Amino acid sequence: MDDTYEEFVASRAQSLLRYGYVLSGNPHDAADLVQDALLKLRGAWPRVINKRDPEGYVRTTMARQHISLWRRTRRETLTDLVPEGSYTDPAPSDDVLWRALETLPRRQRAVLVLRYYEVLSDEEIAAQLGISRGTVRSQASRALEKLRRTWSPAVMEGSIR
Repeated sequence: MDDTYEEFVASRAQSLLRYGYVLSGNPHDAADLVQDALLKLRGAWPRVINKRDPEGYVRTTMARQHISLWRRTRRETLTDLVPEGSYTDPAPSDDVLWRALETLPRRQRAVLVLRYYEVLSDEEIAAQLGISRGTVRSQASRALEKLRRTWSPAVMEGSIR
């Protein structure tokens, strides 16, 4: 393969543009991918031409650039609307329960909150608190026993809320 860089670009540019379009789904992004990859190829031309696969180099570069761009922007959500305001969680429906939880020792309270509010398994709670699974279970049992003695659900109009 005795092509020069310019001959390679002239002969393969349209094919690379189609490949970029397949990757990105957008002709403008495809053109950017091709342009950036060809710029990188220009700097690496002597090394790439020795391996006799400049198109593979460019296609790999384009794919990696596309993935990198996707990773950077996937968390972004573009919108024309401005949020109306901040969000706050509504107040708990039973303040008596939250006050009863405050009376528990810290570890028991943490176990109950992680188990019932965050819906974590015993293994996840143990890992998060740095205790054994058996300790999670015993702390939950003691905490629930204490709550059963000191708290009963609020009753509104004959039904439990």
